Amino acid sequence: MASETDTSRSGSIAAANGGDASTPPRRRVALITGITGQDGSYLTEFLLNKGYDVHGLIRRSSNFNTQRINHIYIDPHNSQKARMKLHYADLSDASSLRRWLDTILPDEVYNLAAQSHVAVSFEIPDYTADIVASGAIRLLEAVRSHISDTGRSHIRYYQAGSSEMYGSTPPPQSESSPFHPRSPYAASKCAAHWYTVNYREAYDLYACNGILFNHESPRRGENFVTRKITRAVGRIKVGLQSKLFLGNLQASRDWGFAGDYVEAMWLMLQQEKPDDYVVATEEAHTVEEFLEVAFGYVGLKWKDHVVIDKRYFRPAEVDNLKGDSSKARRVLGWKPKVGFEQLVKMMVDEDVELAKREKVLVDAGFMDAHQQP
Repeated sequence: MASETDTSRSGSIAAANGGDASTPPRRRVALITGITGQDGSYLTEFLLNKGYDVHGLIRRSSNFNTQRINHIYIDPHNSQKARMKLHYADLSDASSLRRWLDTILPDEVYNLAAQSHVAVSFEIPDYTADIVASGAIRLLEAVRSHISDTGRSHIRYYQAGSSEMYGSTPPPQSESSPFHPRSPYAASKCAAHWYTVNYREAYDLYACNGILFNHESPRRGENFVTRKITRAVGRIKVGLQSKLFLGNLQASRDWGFAGDYVEAMWLMLQQEKPDDYVVATEEAHTVEEFLEVAFGYVGLKWKDHVVIDKRYFRPAEVDNLKGDSSKARRVLGWKPKVGFEQLVKMMVDEDVELAKREKVLVDAGFMDAHQQP
């Protein structure tokens, strides 16, 4: 269990960085790619609460994309309080990855960055493969070469996998289930998974794959079906929208809360030996069931508002994903805390409040009320 290894790991880290294992160790340092995403923001909060210094790699953009972590950002000039720092880098740029590894000297590396939208991966397959698959091996190689040059062999690496890798494999899916990816995104995640296994076996790198089933939250991107639904529920409830366009309502997914799942990521890197783990609630629900709970929670009937649009069907559908997380529960001591209905209602509550704020802008003439049908 993690609590049993914390003390020994802290001592070994101190020694590896030139300190005496008997003296109070420096804070553990984590490096996160994809820190501005849903999972990155929850993981950052979790690690800061554990006493870590957290460094995140972000892509340069003409628009600020840090809204999920703005509430925990402290200006780096306030050096005594700023334990989260951001640096420009990209998984397509190997030199930036190695440079920041050498500068930050992390103890744990979490690779969460990705072009993570399944449907979009069919439209930009080259880019998806370059970031999701090749990006992972660039980072793994940067970690390997950094260890080789510095001797910092205690570094631990987490690779974010996906239940989409199972594709058409019948449920329940566990660590021993075969992969059958059904999208460029899923195929790229399979490559990243096997790169991680290869570096673990070839170079004795402490590297883990976390095969996380669908995990949602109020911070989920608005073009993912769960958040698309809860955003529409909020807007329909306050009169800003009337219709919601969706694709396959019979697709079944194992949905959990992202805030629960980042704990499992951390626990994987606290074990004596690296391994791969499925993280899931072990319950599956269809998109239609999600609609029933979300609309029903605010007193609406989803059938009055939902329209099926064929453009939202995938070229190759994934019908049923339901995880078997018994290994994670047994070895890591992890289990989900937030259930399906609680998760949906949490998301609806946030999006109803967001819609109310939008309505203020619409009523004041600062926003077009007819942007959505």
